[in-house]
Amino acid sequence: MHLELAARRFIVAVASILTVSTAATAQVRIRDITIQDQLVPVRLVGYGLVVGLDGTGDRVQGGQSSGQTVQSVANLLRRFDVEVPPEVLRLRNVAAVLVTAEVSPYLRPGGRFEVHVSSVADARSVRGGVLWMTPLISEVGGEPVATAQGNLLVSDGTLGRGGYTVETTARIPTGGLLESDMPRPAFASSSRLLLREPDLGTAARIAAAVNTAIGAGTASVEDPGSVALNLPADLAQRATTLSRVEELRVQPLRQTRIIIDGRDGTVVAGGDLSVGEAVVSHGAVTLTIGAAGGTAAPGEVRVPGGTSAQQIASALHALQTPAGEIAAIFESLREVGALAAEVVIR
Repeated sequence: MHLELAARRFIVAVASILTVSTAATAQVRIRDITIQDQLVPVRLVGYGLVVGLDGTGDRVQGGQSSGQTVQSVANLLRRFDVEVPPEVLRLRNVAAVLVTAEVSPYLRPGGRFEVHVSSVADARSVRGGVLWMTPLISEVGGEPVATAQGNLLVSDGTLGRGGYTVETTARIPTGGLLESDMPRPAFASSSRLLLREPDLGTAARIAAAVNTAIGAGTASVEDPGSVALNLPADLAQRATTLSRVEELRVQPLRQTRIIIDGRDGTVVAGGDLSVGEAVVSHGAVTLTIGAAGGTAAPGEVRVPGGTSAQQIASALHALQTPAGEIAAIFESLREVGALAAEVVIR
């Protein structure tokens, strides 16, 4: 009897530990789901040239086709007192690109940051290229505040619609260099936390966690996207309190979503997301969810009501359903009310 009672207590204890562990893993730091109102990143952009390509650059000859590339190279050579008529340039090893980046407003001159490079003309690939030194500005018509240059890194995992690897975008991990001061907010001047994904329930949980840990009245919900903070006037205490607030953990309310890749048909959904009864016919595929008699016809998928979204996706993939049809089927399920989730197609 005593052994049986001890065993029951052990099982209850283990279950309690697992429950606490699961709840803890679901919690995140406040700094991971919010941003201080004075710490909005600064976006930089520039137009530049990628050189050193192996015949995969912009298809230009004598100023035709991608004419901006020819003009850009001519302007570049002119800076070095080299005059070349644009109509004689043949540029298969050069590509015109757009350079973008995001930097912290507190980054100082000399600080480095990652930049992203994207072709703006008809280059086939920028793999193996080098970005020529490119000025970066924070607003149209503004003075350059940074420059970017360096060897391009092209990902091998980005597939296009035809299954080929996209090589017209790349990144340079430390290719950006801040060269002049940017307007920056006063240190520890933030008075509110802005939610990355506005939600009233999550905002209320953040305010409750802050008031419990720091003190009543420290935080209050302004709206689903903002939590106001009542911080000490002393700068040192204010910075310390902000640091403590950002390290607190809460369990955010997540909006139910299904994310579908429109290129390869990958479906990402929560494991407990089920689909109600419905019939969707799209193209050569018919999806029947719920009771249905008889034998499934060719191209028909039959599953019981309450089947998870992932199981439905697996059944559609087994029929080799195109990615576009998978996305259309899930969107139709949402529209008829069989799927209580936001469908995001990327």
